[in-house]
Amino acid sequence: AAAAPLLCAGITVYAPLKRFGAAPGTKVAVVGLGGLGHLGVKMAKAMGADVTVLSRSDSKREAAAALGADHYAATGDGTAFTELANTFDIILNTVSAPINLADDLGLLRLHGTMISVGVTTQPMALDVFPLLQNGRSYAGSLFGGIAETQEMLDFAAEHQVTADIELIGANDINTAYERINASDVRYRFVIDGSTFKGLTA
Repeated sequence: AAAAPLLCAGITVYAPLKRFGAAPGTKVAVVGLGGLGHLGVKMAKAMGADVTVLSRSDSKREAAAALGADHYAATGDGTAFTELANTFDIILNTVSAPINLADDLGLLRLHGTMISVGVTTQPMALDVFPLLQNGRSYAGSLFGGIAETQEMLDFAAEHQVTADIELIGANDINTAYERINASDVRYRFVIDGSTFKGLTA
C-alpha cells in the first residue's frame, strides 16, 4: 500500500531530481510538503543531496525533520529569500498554487535549476531577469516512461523509500475527498482494493 503512490507521485519527483543531477554534494530545496513534497524530500535524501524544505509557515518544521530534511525555512515573511539567496543547485516546486517565481529563482546558485511539478490552473508570471542572473534555468516535469518508472521502483526498494499513507476503505472515499479539499491528509490516501467487494452505490 505504501508503494502504490510511487507510481504517480514517486516518479513525478524522481524523474526531474535524477535528470537535473540530485546527488551527494548538491543542495536541493523542496517547495511545499504535501503528497509530492514529502516524496521529493525522501527521494532527494536517498540520492545523497542536502535537502531543505521551504514552506510558508513554521507549522511543518517537525514533519520535515521526521521525513529526513536537513534544513527548513519558513518563507512567509520574506527573510528566507535574502538569507538563502544563491544557495541551491535544484529547487523542486511541488505546490499546486501560484507562487512568486522570482523569489524562488533568486535562491538558485550558478547554473541552478528550478523545476515545477505541482499543477496549478492559474498562470504564473515569469520575470526573465532572475534567469539571466547566474545562468539559471526554469523547467517543468510530469511523469516518466515505463523504463524510468521501473528504475524508480528499484531505487525506492533499495533505499526503502515509501509514501506516508492513510489506508482507507471504499466506503470512506467521499470523506477522504472532503479531507483532500481541506488539505487534511498526510500524505496520500490509498484505498484497500478488497473493500470494493460487495460495495453498493
